[in-house]
Amino acid sequence: MTSPAKAPLLTLEPLIEAVRAGVQSAGWDLSGLQKTTSHEFEGRWKGNSSRSAYLFFHRDAGPEWASVDIFLDETSTGLTGNLALVVELDPLGALGDVASLLAELGQLAEDTLPRGYRTPVSLRFRMEDCPGEASRVGSEVRFKLRIPKAALQAGSAATAALSSATVRAFEALLDGRELRRFVAEP
Repeated sequence: MTSPAKAPLLTLEPLIEAVRAGVQSAGWDLSGLQKTTSHEFEGRWKGNSSRSAYLFFHRDAGPEWASVDIFLDETSTGLTGNLALVVELDPLGALGDVASLLAELGQLAEDTLPRGYRTPVSLRFRMEDCPGEASRVGSEVRFKLRIPKAALQAGSAATAALSSATVRAFEALLDGRELRRFVAEP
């Protein structure tokens, strides 16, 4: 008989608990949890339903400009999810060439995040009001790790361990000088 910790994760609630346990074991505190259910889809998603959860974590000893945001989703095709380190960066005008910045951030992710997983990096820019001065546009980076189906199949213990290892890698990014070059600390 398979132990509960090694049984495949098949629904949203056990996935939430496994990820939450892993992140909290790394010293991050839950800031918020939101669950949604969607069932009125049209087009290619017609007839499907989705239950999703968003978890937000902070670290009391950590910087105010960083958080861990997690998205988990249960659909008719199974579970998916990702863990993201969200970092508020300097305004766009202070960051230099965006292509070079993205390349540097991608290299930081490759050097720091667990190997063998999909680890997308995204930059977001937001203008608080239109028209705005482009050089003052706010920016953030999201370092993500997509939870692989293999971890979900391996159960809650494996998913918690991956979540913990990912958050510890996020901490290494936060503690390194390389990322701090792009962050204006108060």
